[in-house]
Amino acid sequence: MNQEVELLSRIRIVLVATRHPGNIGSAARAMRNMGLNDLALVEPHRFPDPEATALASGADSILERATIYPTLADAVADCEHVIATTARVRYVSIPFSEPRECVARLAAGEHPGKVAIVFGRERTGLFNEELDHCREAVAIPTDPEFGSMNLAAAVQIMAYELRLAAGAKLPELPEHQPVPQGQMEHFFGHLEKVLIATTFIDPAAPRFIMRRMRRMYGRAAPDSHEINILRGMLTSVEEALGLKQTTKTFPHLRAGAATENDEP
Repeated sequence: MNQEVELLSRIRIVLVATRHPGNIGSAARAMRNMGLNDLALVEPHRFPDPEATALASGADSILERATIYPTLADAVADCEHVIATTARVRYVSIPFSEPRECVARLAAGEHPGKVAIVFGRERTGLFNEELDHCREAVAIPTDPEFGSMNLAAAVQIMAYELRLAAGAKLPELPEHQPVPQGQMEHFFGHLEKVLIATTFIDPAAPRFIMRRMRRMYGRAAPDSHEINILRGMLTSVEEALGLKQTTKTFPHLRAGAATENDEP
């Protein structure tokens, strides 16, 4: 099991007394985005609920596996470490830190067992009695004049930090491979032919414009897919001019059907 999967598989997201089922669905979606799968619900007001399913946007498996508990103590009983999320830092008697600092310690193996991250009610957060079940707290830095944060947004931030700390990276893009010069020469010949046909360049003296075109496309260094697109564009111009016969049909572009607001 790699580091990314190992850390994320140990995390349990616990939502306490969530009032709006849509917030449960949105939190599930945030979890699924970042590779978290363990969702625990403590006394949710409405669950299961169609609104939760709708806002999960495909993360149905998270909702289906979600476990409902009567108390927070039950939800975290098998967890080695329990982290509260709270905005009431001044009133918290347990150690607290920012999300990035907290998850960096988790990624470093400070708590190798099951870890619960607990989120409180939409309006009032966690009660002091619930904070008693937590060993540390996390406070997400917000604007001091507007610290209220949507529940699912808080889950998303923590889930994102966990994924980063686990070593997740963006997938690498394929290496750019420009086409061989011979293929470029075929393109330049095609381009010159079309530009002469459209009277953009003088057939008696095409070299000045074509030399500029060569420099421009040389800097762009198109790959094979891009060259195919460019050659296809030139061919479509030839077909529009009647220089080449076409069998293409576009039923969705009936006369009068297209507008300037149509998406390409």
